Amino acid sequence: MAEKKTVTVRQTASPIRRKADQRATLQGLGLNRVGRTRVLEDTPSVRGMIAKVAHMVEVVD
Repeated sequence: MAEKKTVTVRQTASPIRRKADQRATLQGLGLNRVGRTRVLEDTPSVRGMIAKVAHMVEVVD
């Protein structure tokens, strides 16, 4: 079976004073504190969520 590709995302900024949909996107990614890191499956939907909050997260390799 093929190995699933993953992407590691770290939150770098606070969601305070951001739009509600951006806060919800961070929660959907499993992030809720600055510095928190998650390993997620690399799918188009996850990539779209990362793009939406790109100013608050960084992709770590």
